[in-house]
This record gives sequence, structure tokens and C-alpha cells, in this order.
Amino acid sequence: MLTVQNLKKSFGAFQAVKGISFNVGKGEVLGFLGPNGAGKSTTMRMITGFIPPTDGTAVICGHDIQTDPVGAKACIGYLPENAPSYRTMTVTDFLTFIAKIRGFTGAQVKEKVDAVLEKARLTTVARQTIETLSKGYRQRTCFAQAILHDPQVLIMDEPTDGLDPNQKYVVRKMIKEMAADKAIIVSTHILEEVDAVCTRALIIADGEIVANGTPDELKAMDKDGHRLDVVFRNLTMKEVAHV
Repeated sequence: MLTVQNLKKSFGAFQAVKGISFNVGKGEVLGFLGPNGAGKSTTMRMITGFIPPTDGTAVICGHDIQTDPVGAKACIGYLPENAPSYRTMTVTDFLTFIAKIRGFTGAQVKEKVDAVLEKARLTTVARQTIETLSKGYRQRTCFAQAILHDPQVLIMDEPTDGLDPNQKYVVRKMIKEMAADKAIIVSTHILEEVDAVCTRALIIADGEIVANGTPDELKAMDKDGHRLDVVFRNLTMKEVAHV
């Protein structure tokens, strides 16, 4: 459903992403892991068409993001980092606005909004303005806009960063509920996300993939304690303090 082909991105002389390739199929939840500054968000922005790659491309449900961006974006749901939204709108008004942008009209608009309010557990705050919501509810509101059109590919950048344990639980549960019929990427530096929701994970460092496998396969790279944090540290720190 999603094929990333040799993506590269340079900003002047600095090469942020150095040739990343991977596939995500239906039913997979791929954890895209790396420390801050590794190139995760830049890669997500190239895949979703927010910024052009220096080289390479991404193909979403058969649509090349560079040659057929409209077709590709129609298949994508995107939750960017920091959950951007129009904060003076109510939750319902914001989602109605998104539904219309997505091309829904008439009774379809209310049907889509009502369904996503239920799915994202937002019915109790539907009439509140977004600026009055807690961070967890704001995150869920942006999550709702990402899934409103029932996309085949869902891409989330740091979906649980800064949330409390209860809010993380709700967001992770929503991801699991949708995983069976979608290809999902969760970009994060929070290692517990791997065990919580991911079927496979990539680790990226300095703009390159340094590991790719199931959670158990990655943990097995630590021969002593099978600890993902140790594996992550060994692969991403230039000066490693072994524990």
C-alpha cells in the first residue's frame, strides 16, 4: 500500500535524509523510530507531499506522490506533529470544514463527522472550541481529521508525545482498532510505542535506516537483556554508554 523509494532530502549542504527505502502493507503498523534530529519528520513530510524530496519518491496505493500528488493524498490520512488545527472553531465545526475540503457534500458531511466523533471518542466535547480542550482531546481532534475520509494509509508523527498515560492508552487503542484494514506508520522517539502498537519497526539515525524488524527481532539484537532501549542506544548514539 505504501512504497518508499530511495528518499533523500538536502537543505543546502546538509543532507537530512540519505536514501531511505521501505514498504508498508495492509494490516501493518510500522514504528519509525529515531532520536530527535534523525530525519523522521522530514521523511514523513516527503511521503505526504508537504515538502519535495531531493531525490526518490513515495508511491501510495499506486499513486506517485510527485507525479500524481492529488491521487496519492486522497489515500493518506496525516496526523502531523503538534496537532495543528483552527483553535477558535468547535470540534464539530473543524471536522465539518475538513469533510467539505475532502469533497463530501450534503448529508455525507454530517454522516462522516458523526462517525469520526464517535470513533475518536470526541462526542462529549463536540461543541467545545478546540482552544479550550486538553492536549489529549486536541490530539484526538487532529486524529479525527486524519481518519475522517477513511484513508487506506495513515501516517502519524509523534501521536502520543506529551500525553498522560490515560491519553496515550486511548490513542493507542484507536490505532489498534484501525490497524487491520490500513497501512499505518507511527513516527516516534518513544520506545514504548513499539510494544504498544507496532508489528514492525525501523530505526533511523543520521538520515539512514540502521535496523528493520519485528519488535522481537530488534530486541534480540541485545544478546544480554533483550532490551529495546539498549539496541536503540547502540545504533543511534555516536558515543555509547553501555549498561
